[in-house]
This record gives sequence, structure tokens and C-alpha cells, in this order.
Amino acid sequence: MQIIHPLADMTRWSNEVIASGKTLALVPTMGYFHAGHLSLMRLAGRLADHVVVSLFVNSLQFGPREDLSGYPRDLERDARIAENERVDMLFVPTHEEMYSADFNSRVRVDGITDTLCGKQRPNHFEGVTTVVAKLFNIIKPHCAVFGQKDFQQLSVIRKMVSELNWDIEIFAHPIVREDDGLAMSSRNAYLSSEERGKALCLYNAIQHAKARFADGVCDTGQLKSEIRDIISANSGVSIDYISVVDKDTLSDKEVIDSQSVLALAIKVGGTRLIDNCFMGNDSEVSN
Repeated sequence: MQIIHPLADMTRWSNEVIASGKTLALVPTMGYFHAGHLSLMRLAGRLADHVVVSLFVNSLQFGPREDLSGYPRDLERDARIAENERVDMLFVPTHEEMYSADFNSRVRVDGITDTLCGKQRPNHFEGVTTVVAKLFNIIKPHCAVFGQKDFQQLSVIRKMVSELNWDIEIFAHPIVREDDGLAMSSRNAYLSSEERGKALCLYNAIQHAKARFADGVCDTGQLKSEIRDIISANSGVSIDYISVVDKDTLSDKEVIDSQSVLALAIKVGGTRLIDNCFMGNDSEVSN
């Protein structure tokens, strides 16, 4: 595995791969790899001849009171993990080269960024789309792989790619969970042992919701009330949102069907966690 820092070197390497007739898959990350990231890398390896993993903690998607300075970082550890997954290239650009002092450009997707996490985190998705657009232009992948845990992000990226006519396939990997059901996240490292136990209310709420839907409960208001009770039973846990939305438009749904997505965000102590599920079948790996 190679590690590249300069943007021009990354583009040069990609151009050589493409000129040889080989395909490239990109896995964009902010590092501190866990098993969820590894699943994305393995899927990417099945989709293309070469895999590029980008590692960049993107300042544009953090709000002024969010955890940019404390976000977990360990390049040496991440490089060892990526190499074991047979990643071809680890792209680790510097902040100074990605965002020069006079950098003023932004990529914005309206509409589906105004709800869920976008409502709670203004400008977050503008930061996401801007950095992903830059990565696509630097690396020139034939496809890119994202995790379903960040469901709204996945939807926003798909819409950006479609509307800007990028010839890039976007693949989703299902949520990867710990043995007890907690969705894997780099931010899980922030949780104390007590907070870790309380965080399971997210998975418990999802399991309850899917069981209730299977029993015929389709009223969103009723289900959200039951979920709120499950989460609120845990001291030190606050709710950012409980939403049932259409899987394509992310608009709120009053009546739940198999194409509805339950999306949840909570804070456990000072750590913000998200989770989601399709109320019908959520085991797809799709583009």
C-alpha cells in the first residue's frame, strides 16, 4: 500500500491507473478505522481493480461547538489497518492544501439537507458535499462506497452526483454493528462504560419499532411516542430527533410503509450518535 499526501500526486497516480484500463473505487473517511470502515473497503475491493481510501478530518462539516479538535486521530494505526485490507492507496491530504487561505468555494444541495441532521447542524452537509466533490475531482473514481449509518449523507451524495452528472456509481453498505447492536462509529470511543450501555437505547428503539411495524402499527405519531419513552428512560441521554421519512425525499411520513426510514439522533453525555433502519428490508447493498 502507498500513502500519498500531495493532491497533484494523487491525481497523477489515478490518471495512470485509468490510462491502464483499470477501475478505481473510493472510500472517503475521516479515519480512526473500525470494522464498519473495513466493510466499506472490502466492498470497494469487490467493485474495482484498485481501492483508494481517503483520510481527512474535514473541518468544513464541523460546527463551532462540535468536536473537531478532539476527533480521534491515529494515522499510524489506520495505515496498518488499511494495508491489512489490501487497500492500494491511502490518500491523506493536508488541510492547508485542501483549503487554502483564500478558499471560498462551496457545493450545496438544497431540500434534503434541511431536515434530520441538517436541521440540527447548519452548514454540515455543505461541508460534506464540498469535500466529497473535491475528492471526486482529485481521485476520479469510477465508484465510491458510503455507509448506510449516515443515511442522510448517503442521500445527499447520491443527489449531488445525479444532478451534477458525475459518471460515478455510489454504493451503500448496510450498517455494521457491535455484537450488542450498537452501530459502529469512531465517536463510540468517546463513551464511558456507563454511557456505552445507555447508548444501546438507539438499537433497542429500532428493534421495538420494527417489531411494532411488523405487528401492523403504521401511525408515525404513536411509534415516535413509544420510541421517545424508550430513549428517555435513560438518564443523561437527550434526543435530537426521532423521524420517520421517505427513503428518497427524506420528507416526513405520517403513515409508515416498507419504504419508510426511521432516523434517530441522540446525545449520550457529550457524544452525539445517530442510527437508522428501513422499516421493511434493510439488508441491501445497493447503488
